[in-house]
Parts: sequence; C-alpha cells; structure tokens
Amino acid sequence: MATLGIDIGGTNLSLGLVENGKIIQEIHTPSFRPEMTLDETLDYLAAQIEKVFRAGTEKIGIGVPSVVDVKQGIVYDTQNIPSWTVVPLKERLEKRFGVPVAVNNDANCFAMGVYGTYPADAKPESLVVVTLGTGVGMGIVLDGQLFCGANCGAGELGCLPYKDGILEDYCGKKFFTSAGWDSRDAATKAKEGDPDALLLFDEFGQHLGALVCTVMYAYDPTHIVLAGGIANNYPFFRQAMEEYIRESFPYGKAVERLTLDICTDDNIPVLGASLI
Repeated sequence: MATLGIDIGGTNLSLGLVENGKIIQEIHTPSFRPEMTLDETLDYLAAQIEKVFRAGTEKIGIGVPSVVDVKQGIVYDTQNIPSWTVVPLKERLEKRFGVPVAVNNDANCFAMGVYGTYPADAKPESLVVVTLGTGVGMGIVLDGQLFCGANCGAGELGCLPYKDGILEDYCGKKFFTSAGWDSRDAATKAKEGDPDALLLFDEFGQHLGALVCTVMYAYDPTHIVLAGGIANNYPFFRQAMEEYIRESFPYGKAVERLTLDICTDDNIPVLGASLI
C-alpha cells in the first residue's frame, strides 16, 4: 500500500508516492501563483495529486510552511500563499479523494522524514531537526511521535531574542545578506579558500552554536540534525560551532552524549509528509 507525501512551498510543490519508505513516483511543479484564489489553488493542488494518486493509496500527508490545527487539518496564514489565510485542507481533500489526509508544518514533516532514515534498531529517543534556509525551522520527534505543541508551534526557537534581533537573523540566510553576501556565493568563495568567506562562516558557526545550546537547554535531545540548504556548507562552520558548544554549554556530559549530524537529502520533505 502506498502513501502520498506532499511538500508545499512558496516556489515549488513536490509530490511523491511512497512505498516501504521509498519514493516510487514523484513530480515537482511550480507552486501557486500569487493572484490565485483559494479555490483555484485547491483545484490546482488536486490536479497535481491526480497525476500520482492511484487505487490503493492509503492516505495523503501534507507539509505546509505555516501554523496548522493538526487535529482539524486547518491551515492558517501560509507564507508566500496570499489566499491561504484559513484553509480547511484536510476536509476539502478528504472529500475529493476519499482517503485520510494529515496536515502539519513543513519543519515537522522534515523531522519525521529524518527520523525515518534511521534504522529500526537505532531510532533516536529524542530528535530535534533544525532546518537552515531563508529562516530557521525546527521539528521535534520524541519516541517516534511528533511533538507539535498546542498550536503546532513547538520548536520556534529561532524567534527567541539574540543580540540585536532574534536567533533566526543570525542562523539563516539573513546573516549572510546582512553582511553583504549571498550564502551561495559565500560557499563558493569558501571552497576557493577566500579568507573573508571562511571568516564569515566561522562567525556563522558561533551563532549556530548558540542555537544548538538553546535547543539542548530546551529539549535535552539525544540527536540534533542540521538540514536545509545552508547545512551543505557544514565543513566551513562545523569547527567554530563545535568549539562554541564545548566552551559555552555548562554540562559537558550532555555535549559528549549528543549526536550532532547533518541531512541534505532532497527527498526528505516528501518522505516526511508521507509519515505524518
């Protein structure tokens, strides 16, 4: 039996039919145009689903970059989709396709996708996945179950005050743009050994170390995984980040026991959505 996983982004929609933890069919298509009405977006989404939906599909899981009423499957104020202020997504799609539909925040879906990559005999007891992109997202999996909080907002540590702003300002792409760099250009220059780019990533690593320490204080996880586009640059900020954690976190044994890793698999958002 198959499950359909969907990742809804402001730029692209990704859909994948998943069997036994593997994507057997997938499509990637442009996301909704800004001028689309709510009904037009839902019709467009349904048309994409019909391209991969087949008899025997057990359920549909959807990740969205917004606040979600997980029980009711209602989406609120989705970033980059103007018409999605209040969307009864679960109800509308269940009526159309006749299978159960689960909806959750995209960072939570990503976390479930990462959790699914671990072998059955080595699943993390407590996993926090931090996505590093335009912003900072976070998903928490405890004993195999998502911890979403009362309003699907658990893990929004990037919004905590930090220096002259919030943590997200220093741990996402904004950090690079504020310094006059594009994050991709900085990575290219760092690969070439440019000292300014390498110094920039050292500073970024220190800020990310502060975020990791905050995660440890808040959740005391067994595993932290860094994901998202910036995680591809791990070699350039790893040393500075780890040094900050060792020097700043007061509980050395917790640091010693922590498993800190990265995940850069592009299929994770869809795989995670299929698991919610």
